[in-house]
Amino acid sequence: MSPWIIQAGLVLLLLSGLLKTTEGKKDEMLYCSACMAIADELNYSISQTDPKRTIDVGGFRLKPDGSLTDKKVPFARSETQLTELLEGVCNSMSDYALYVDPDTKDKSYKRFAPRSNSGGDFPDFNNFKFDGPEGSNALKFACETIVEELEDDIISLFGHESEHVADKLCGKISGHCKGSQGQRSEL
Repeated sequence: MSPWIIQAGLVLLLLSGLLKTTEGKKDEMLYCSACMAIADELNYSISQTDPKRTIDVGGFRLKPDGSLTDKKVPFARSETQLTELLEGVCNSMSDYALYVDPDTKDKSYKRFAPRSNSGGDFPDFNNFKFDGPEGSNALKFACETIVEELEDDIISLFGHESEHVADKLCGKISGHCKGSQGQRSEL
């Protein structure tokens, strides 16, 4: 065998080993925060949708008497609405920044930007670390990764449940929030 082939083989072996060690390591705090932010943003968006609005779903089959069979479901939790909300949910990650709990020193990304109807309720900015676009870009990337990997699970969960969805999504379904961090749902 030529020395060139041996060197190329060693380089490929080293690169594959390097990729395997970096591939599986995700920043747990970042991904947990992104997951919790997704749940928070979706819950907020759902709450802003008119609860009386419905959408027709189903096959629109004919009954034996010739009339149509259709089913109306609340629009806010319909697959159509949830799919649309998921398409834009990661754009709101720029409203989040790294938060350091003053007592426990635990870090997580939390929403710092008040929502339009929050009545001017501003958080204490002393505990936020604004690291520029790098932080929000990392959070947005984590958000996009989670949405891409779990889109069907997210739609199914939010379509059928309204209680403790953040804990279910981020703790049980995705596994991004383990232990006490996954038990908090107040982003």
